Amino acid sequence: MTDRTESIESMEQLALVWRGIVLDRDPAADVRDLPGIAVRWADSRFAFWNCVTLTETDVDPALLGERLRQAADIMRAKRRPGFLWLFEDLLDDEARARVRAEAEKAGLEYAFHGTGMAGDILPLPEPAHPELTFVRVTTDDHLRAYADLNSRAYGFPVEDGRDGLLGSTLWKNQVHAYLGLRDGVPVSCAATVEADGRLFVVLVATAPEWERRGYGETVTRKALYEGARATGLTRATLHATAAGAPVYPRIGFRPNSPMGFYSLKQ
Repeated sequence: MTDRTESIESMEQLALVWRGIVLDRDPAADVRDLPGIAVRWADSRFAFWNCVTLTETDVDPALLGERLRQAADIMRAKRRPGFLWLFEDLLDDEARARVRAEAEKAGLEYAFHGTGMAGDILPLPEPAHPELTFVRVTTDDHLRAYADLNSRAYGFPVEDGRDGLLGSTLWKNQVHAYLGLRDGVPVSCAATVEADGRLFVVLVATAPEWERRGYGETVTRKALYEGARATGLTRATLHATAAGAPVYPRIGFRPNSPMGFYSLKQ
C-alpha cells in the first residue's frame, strides 16, 4: 500500500469501528455520512465516543475551511463535547500548511496529536510478561476496571469513562478486550475488534503509576494475539496518541497519517 492509501484506510477504519461503538452505546446515536464528513456521535460523557471526521482526499484550503465550519456547527449542536479527528495526509499541501489557521477561523482549537498506524503483522507469538496475568473482559466488573484505567490514563473523570463502557454488550462479546493484572489488580488494558478484514486496536491504557514497564505493549500484543487467533486476520490498524506512538512500531506497526484532534473553542 502507498502511504496515501494507508491514510485513507486509517480514516475508513475509524468511521467503521466508531459506527459500531457509538450505536452500541446508544442505538439512537447520530451516525451519519454527509458529503465529506462522517458523524459518529453518541453524546456520551466519554468524549472519545463523540467524533466527527473529514472523509475526502486532496482537500484544498477552500474546501477545508468549508468542512471545518460544517464540523464545528455539528459539534455546537451537541449536548456533550467531543473531537474532530483530522487525518492530515488527506489534505493537499497548501491545506495542510493552513489547517490550524482554518480550524481557528471555524471556532475550533487544537487539542492533541495522534498518528494513524497499520501493519501486516499477524499472527504474533503468544505474549507473556513476568509481572502480568491476563483476563478477557466479559463482565461489567471487568468493563468498569477497563473504563477506569482509560479515565486515569487520558485524564477523564472516572464517571465519564464508565458512561462510555458500562452496560456494553459489544465490549463483552465482539471486542477482544483484555486486562493486564499485577497481583490480581488491573494495571493495563487493550482491545482489538474486527473491522473490514482487519483488527483495529482501541483504548490501550496503563495506570499512570505503572507506566514504562512494558505493560501496555504486552497487553496490546495479547489483544492482537487473541483477536488474530479468533479471526485468522493478518492486518491490524490503530490510532496512536503521542504517548503510545513509540510503543507500536516495536510490535510491527508503521505510521501513516499524522492526525490532529480538535475541540470547540471554550
